[in-house]
Amino acid sequence: MSECPHLQELPHPEPAALSETCLECRAVGSHPVQLRLCLVCGHVGCCDSSPLRHGTAHFETTGHPVMRSFEKGESWRWCFRDGSIV
Repeated sequence: MSECPHLQELPHPEPAALSETCLECRAVGSHPVQLRLCLVCGHVGCCDSSPLRHGTAHFETTGHPVMRSFEKGESWRWCFRDGSIV
């Protein structure tokens, strides 16, 4: 793991999740494979293995660079700008 400069820009403490599932998937009747939590605003989106990739779409729309897994027992984080685990 590396320390990316985008970690310093994150709110402290971590934002609360805005939902328990990917609301975009729910709205269109799709099912997320796994969930990702935006560490800037708390948006919960589906992972890139999900058909609609709402977590990545959230980054592309907002520019929020860092997310983390929103799965039980997982705590890894991903920086979209650096393309690496942080």
